Parts: sequence; structure tokens; C-alpha cells
Amino acid sequence: MKGAILAADDVLPPEGDGPPPWPARRVTIDGEMLHIRDTPATAPGAEPAVFVHGLGGSSQNWTDFASLLSDRFDAQAVDLPGFGYSDPTRRYSIPSFADKLIGYLEYADRGPVHLVGNSLGGSISVRVAALRPDLIKTLTLISPAMPFLDPRRTAQGPMLPLLALPRAERLFAWGLARLTPEQMAEQVLLACFGDTTKVSPQRRVEAIEEIKLRHTVAHYPKAYLGTLRGLVSSFLRAYLPGVNSQWRLAARITAPTLVIGGLKDELVDPRVPAQVAKVIPDSRLLILPGVGHVAQMEVPRLVARGVVGMLEDVNSPIG
Repeated sequence: MKGAILAADDVLPPEGDGPPPWPARRVTIDGEMLHIRDTPATAPGAEPAVFVHGLGGSSQNWTDFASLLSDRFDAQAVDLPGFGYSDPTRRYSIPSFADKLIGYLEYADRGPVHLVGNSLGGSISVRVAALRPDLIKTLTLISPAMPFLDPRRTAQGPMLPLLALPRAERLFAWGLARLTPEQMAEQVLLACFGDTTKVSPQRRVEAIEEIKLRHTVAHYPKAYLGTLRGLVSSFLRAYLPGVNSQWRLAARITAPTLVIGGLKDELVDPRVPAQVAKVIPDSRLLILPGVGHVAQMEVPRLVARGVVGMLEDVNSPIG
């Protein structure tokens, strides 16, 4: 593990108004529809990249970050099964999501990609990078939801007892219905951002629109709780013998990796990113004071500078 290198700010496009969500399309993998947003490359030589969101998120979580790197990445952001506009699936677990992502990478057939994952997407990306190194050129993990011993101390803690109750999905749906989209958006932003004043009016409106979509999708409560249950299961398995430990998988990763964490993260223990970076052999660590769980949304320029710094380090003659 070594410290991350931040590229100069002027290697990125100048500050400006955020773009609208990127154009979308649908693909079918193993009989299920995945919703994909494309950020077309703006310069020759841009390399393929894939972005994977966290629990309850969507491909729209990458809009600003993707724009900043469009001269380097020909990027695709995936709505995981059951989230955004993608179809629901039968199993909501880290192995199931990883299999679906591998299926998509094989389907797209663009060669090794720069894989970037946030939270749940980070945990999925760890598994993909460990099991299929041929598909990955570099790996960036933003607040990866890797196992830690006491998830009850996070903002998700109050949800955990619900997982053991019968008809938990109905209770969760009932709770959703008691909040307006505006109220729910505010709760989500408070949980995910270290500083909610950094959320632009445009992104706040988009968050409300996404939450309105969730209110109309019957499968969302099952997808959310099933995925949370799958995450908790991965936490338990991590400290047991066997090949499915996320920590043992992380130690197998060979791709150059950047790990990013925010010190005001209320969803993943802020100590986790450093632990992840220690386990992955070729890793760089970037810790961001005052930043929460979705650094690519809260401080996209800093995260983009970290990614460019890693690319420059990897591609340097002595890198």
C-alpha cells in the first residue's frame, strides 16, 4: 500500500454546470434486462471503463465523475439488478451480482476495463477483480462495503433487525409509503454526504425523481432488503474458513487499485478503506476528511484527480 497521487486539477475539464444524466440503453444478460448509461469518449485513445453503484443507488450516481474523465474513459455505468431501471433478479447476493457483472463484461467484449465501484459496487468489484483478472485493467474502490465487525454502528444499523422479521418487505414498503419523495431524498443525502450543501439543485431534483420511481416499482423493497441481507451474509462469511471470504478475495487482486474513503462516512466504517488497501497487493489509499459515503458525487473532481494520478503512476516508465 502507498499513498495516492492526486493529478493536477488542470488536467480535468474546467468547472461548469453539471451535465444531465447520460443516455441510456438496455441489454439482456441471462434473460434479464440491465439498464446501462453511456458516457461517450471525448478524445481518441480513451479506454473502456465500467462504473458500479451502491445499495439503493443507480447509474446516475456517476454523472459528474464520468463527465470529468470522458477524455480518458469510454464509460458505461450499470444499474444493478433490481435497482434503477434494471429488471429484478432471483438472488440478491455479492456472488450473484458479481456473476451478472462478469456476464455483462463478457457480453460487451471491450477487453480489460477500468472498473470503479462504490459501496456495494465496491464489494462486487472486489470479487470480480479477484476471480476474473483478465477482465480488469485497474480497480477503483470508493467506500467499499467490505466486512467490518459491527455494522450496527452505521446509519444502516436500524434496518438490520428488520431482516429477521417475516414479511420484512411489506414492512419496508409501508415505511417507504409514510415518507414523501422529498423527505426520503433528504434522509438519503444526509446519510450519504458529509456536507449536503455540496448537492447541486439539479442533483437534488434528480434524487427526488429516482425516489419517485422507487415508489412505483413493486420489486424495490425486496431488492433493497435482499441486497442488505446479502451484504450482511458476506460480512459473516468473511471471518469463516473458505474461498468466499471477501478479505481473501481482496488479497488475490492483481490489478493496480485505488481505494478511497471519506472520514465522515456513516454507512461504512471509515477505517475500512485503509484495511482494504493493506490487503490488496498493488494499492494506493486516498482518505478524504469531511467527505461521506459517495465521494464520487460529493467531491467528483478530487476522486477524478485520484484516478488520473493512478493512471499516470501505472503508465509511467518507473510505475
